[in-house]
Amino acid sequence: MPPTRNYIDGEWTDSESGDTFETVDPAAPDDVVATYQESTAADARAAVTAAADAAAEWASTPAPDRGAILKAAGDVLADRKAELTAQLTREEGKTHAEAGGEVQRAIDIFHYYAQKTRDLGGTVKSSSGGRTNLYTREEPVGVAALITPWNYPIAIPAWKIAPALAAGNTAAIKPASLAPGPAVSIVDALDDAGVPEGVVNLVTGPGSTVGNALIGHDRVDAVSFTGSSAVGGTVYDLATDDGKRVQTEMGGKNPTIVTESADVEAAADIVAAGAFGVTGQACTAGSRAIVYEEVYDEFVDAIVDRAQAIDVGPGDEYGMGPQVSADELQSTLEYIDVGVEEGARLAVGGEALDGGRFGDGYFVAPTVFGDVAPDHRIAREEIFGPVLAVLEVGGFDEAIQVANDVDYGLSASILTRNHTEANRFVEEIEAGVAKINEKTTGLELHVPFGGFKGSSSETWREQGDAGLEFYTIEKTVYENF
Repeated sequence: MPPTRNYIDGEWTDSESGDTFETVDPAAPDDVVATYQESTAADARAAVTAAADAAAEWASTPAPDRGAILKAAGDVLADRKAELTAQLTREEGKTHAEAGGEVQRAIDIFHYYAQKTRDLGGTVKSSSGGRTNLYTREEPVGVAALITPWNYPIAIPAWKIAPALAAGNTAAIKPASLAPGPAVSIVDALDDAGVPEGVVNLVTGPGSTVGNALIGHDRVDAVSFTGSSAVGGTVYDLATDDGKRVQTEMGGKNPTIVTESADVEAAADIVAAGAFGVTGQACTAGSRAIVYEEVYDEFVDAIVDRAQAIDVGPGDEYGMGPQVSADELQSTLEYIDVGVEEGARLAVGGEALDGGRFGDGYFVAPTVFGDVAPDHRIAREEIFGPVLAVLEVGGFDEAIQVANDVDYGLSASILTRNHTEANRFVEEIEAGVAKINEKTTGLELHVPFGGFKGSSSETWREQGDAGLEFYTIEKTVYENF
């Protein structure tokens, strides 16, 4: 299979380096999925130059015409859904159902923002003087550099690319090297849909080279990043030092509070879905269950049963797939060791899975720790694997204090029949997403998404109208007639 190429100024091109890198199936690491360009800073600069040169013409294209291209791209993705689902499962490791859901989300995002282009424009205000039209215009920011992660390799590129293009910006995107294929497929769909040359550009390769070159380029006006908190802080500093508009969405240590009034069996189902879905590799994964003492023992027994019932194996056949890489698996196993060393009780799981259907894949058993203290590292640090820490509390006040006493604030949930508890939770939780009687994962595409504290730069939200706001700037017009 020939290497996948970069997409710059409407052409599929090789990197100037001549070097390539491979991705592998995390369920079977000897299986090479695809080969990509090991790009250089020069390739990144070429992508930005193409985007900048195309910016004025794309910005002047009527918004509904831009929307028509987005709609056509969404239709292409829909026609290729089965192929894209298989690609995502092989390269990232999600189960077939999870991958299919993510591909559908990307399709829906393109169709959503295609329609939103008809709402772009501005507002009309009444002037305090006569014979004056007073109104605003929404205009594109310019060139957007988009840096996306491997854990949602088609949905996150979609929710950055679609609003950027809808608002009239041009873009240069660098997908994560562990799973760049789905982002390449999005760009291929846009190419087939007739996107003009230079409007969208894609460069694969290392973040330290390609990503930094994109962020630091003086013709880039806005930077959108999703990834780890450590890298996100560096991205934010680099972008803001140059005066660029920037949004960063990063990690989470997301709690689910299980109250005395909750149905324990239903609560175990909800917490298990949030903790072990997508192999725990989601920034919104529910990695902490904060449980009232009255139902603590019953809940631990129930969640252990749920973990034991999960059928782990290759994503095309089983209910929980592998971790994405050997490094991610090793990191999870190290955190499991930390939990044991700190004195938490390993209730179930905790081991790598190999042999038989697991082969040499990056599999780990769904893991539950009981008797976790709030100061344990497994209760405070993002693990990014299928590991749940269960903490016992005496009631609501202690639960909310424990929930908030971490450096993150992305998604949080409470399971309760008590209306007062539910409303106090919404008021007092320090999180960008607050859910009542739902898992911490799962997002609607038409409402804002983002976190508090170390989960986000707290500058701009993504998705829905908020996604368009990041990519537009307002001009106020006074027309005296």
